[in-house]
Amino acid sequence: MNIERIVRDSSNTDPGQFYLLLTASIVPRPIAWVSSRSAAGVDNVAPYSFFSVASTAPPIISFTSVGGAKNSAANAIETGEFVVNVVTESLTRKANASSAGFDSDRDEFVEADIASVPAETVNCLRVRDSPVALECRLHRHLEVGNCVVVMGEVVAVTLDASVVAEDGLPDFARLAPMSRLGRQEWGLPSRTIEIDRPT
Repeated sequence: MNIERIVRDSSNTDPGQFYLLLTASIVPRPIAWVSSRSAAGVDNVAPYSFFSVASTAPPIISFTSVGGAKNSAANAIETGEFVVNVVTESLTRKANASSAGFDSDRDEFVEADIASVPAETVNCLRVRDSPVALECRLHRHLEVGNCVVVMGEVVAVTLDASVVAEDGLPDFARLAPMSRLGRQEWGLPSRTIEIDRPT
């Protein structure tokens, strides 16, 4: 069977277009809704869809700030603390609103009307209605191309009991996290299947 293939070469494709190609191809992407506080005491919250686990021992997660260290990344680097909050469907519009380019002296929780509570172990706020919050202390940050990768050691996890299964872990169906797709698309929770790993 003959299948037509389209090849896009990064060396002769506009970087902005190649970025769009990457984000429409690498889907779905989990969202790190990062809350932080500047050294001046200004609270910040913004979503990042370049997000993953970087290490399990110690437990380290990472998020990438595209285009340099924006407010969340700058705060995390400056103060050494941040929280990653999980975005659910009911929080999607608030998370999207917090992606606006607010000045660093504006409290984004206030600007985007997002309810907050103090984190348990780090000196910043977390999103009150997020069912899972990962509290982090800065491990390191790396400049990679036009981006800054921020790595944080997870020192505490706050869980809403309603999303926790009998084994003590978040249940995907109960958690129902949103994801980012390409263009302006957000992904709703999908169905799951279970497959045993080979021995």
